[in-house]
Amino acid sequence: MGRVDEQLRVGLVGAGPWATMVHAPGIADHPGTRLTTIWARREEAAAELARAHGATTAKTPDDLLAEVDAVAFAVPPQVQAEIAIKAAERGKHVILEKPIAATLQDAERLADAVASNGVASLVVLTKRYTPETREQLAQLEQQGGWVGGSARWLTGALLGGPFSNSPWRHERGPLDDIGPHAFDLLDATLGTITDVIAANESEHGVWQVVFRHEGGATSVATMTMKLPLNPSIAEVIVYGEHGHRVLADRGTTAQQAFTNLLDDFVAMVDSGTTEHPLDVRRGLHLQRVIDLARRKAGA
Repeated sequence: MGRVDEQLRVGLVGAGPWATMVHAPGIADHPGTRLTTIWARREEAAAELARAHGATTAKTPDDLLAEVDAVAFAVPPQVQAEIAIKAAERGKHVILEKPIAATLQDAERLADAVASNGVASLVVLTKRYTPETREQLAQLEQQGGWVGGSARWLTGALLGGPFSNSPWRHERGPLDDIGPHAFDLLDATLGTITDVIAANESEHGVWQVVFRHEGGATSVATMTMKLPLNPSIAEVIVYGEHGHRVLADRGTTAQQAFTNLLDDFVAMVDSGTTEHPLDVRRGLHLQRVIDLARRKAGA
């Protein structure tokens, strides 16, 4: 698809908490997009969300694909991959949640479908669409000389709150849910992750993953979703010849970050661009890291 002179017709797959809090209002309120259709396995949830944003519901994913230019996903990774592959094959642009699939094989199939059909894609790595993260990553790249770092992502998301009843999060844990955020930022600050040196999940549900990066830097990610921390901890620290730096959060909300994502997405479709630092290829790279870490841990 080339230039879009009218609002991009976007369908939403999913009607759970994340779709309700971020995707639906973001798409409905953005000047370049129109939320046209929603499909979810729970028809009543899809209907309620559609009423709130002036959209319609679809009886099947295929029905949704027939009515839209692009599809945003807010469903478990195994559901996302299959429908997103169909969407790409039908020329629909895609906004993908992380991880982009449940398995590396499915992630590769999805990336191939996006590439071979020439559609735009973005992955919802929330922090990467905030102005503070973009500014700080540019500064770190300009300074250089970083030799190591760490990420701590410690939450109680599986103990209570809107995502505590999510079966796939309980099954796959922090490695798949919050891991992509942590791994992406370590990769962006220290260079491409080339190997998982070690990985382990403790009996308390705490993951430790040690990485080697292109250029020789090393890093470690510590993650859990089973600690009753309030507020949660989500931080990335790098160190090197210029001392140490902490990627600071200046309060940009997930909703604001998603709006920035939509700015990029609409611009990509409008210009016919299919490449972006956070497109499906980024999702595939992170899927490979997740796969390697799980195999190293024997999980």
